[in-house]
Amino acid sequence: MSKKPNITVSSIDLARLEKMIDSLDGQHIAEIDDLMTELERAKILPPEQMPANIVTMNSTVRFKVASSDKEFSLTLVYPQNHNGDVGQISILAPVGSALLGLKEGDEIEWPKPGGGQLLVKIIAVEYQPERAGEYHL
Repeated sequence: MSKKPNITVSSIDLARLEKMIDSLDGQHIAEIDDLMTELERAKILPPEQMPANIVTMNSTVRFKVASSDKEFSLTLVYPQNHNGDVGQISILAPVGSALLGLKEGDEIEWPKPGGGQLLVKIIAVEYQPERAGEYHL
């Protein structure tokens, strides 16, 4: 995939992510660079205006693997909230930072265990804090 899809990020997520980045104090340099690249190209909206089909922090997203039609769900979390659950992905993981701001119907290349890439499509944003009215900073 050569062209990256447009992304939208809530102003609250942006503020929280900037605070998280500042707190890492030189750790995770490559991951932070990837995340900053994504944030720099994002359209920023107040959380109350966030479309319901956009992946935000703490959203649970259902995906489909293009080659097999296998479906799975993951929740995008901050690194301090990642508890090792296979149903979670940290924003600092390469796929995590790439997910932020995508919408239902967008596709992303996902690294396969052992090498190579899988093409996965976002089928549904099953849960989104903004849609649930959870705007707390």
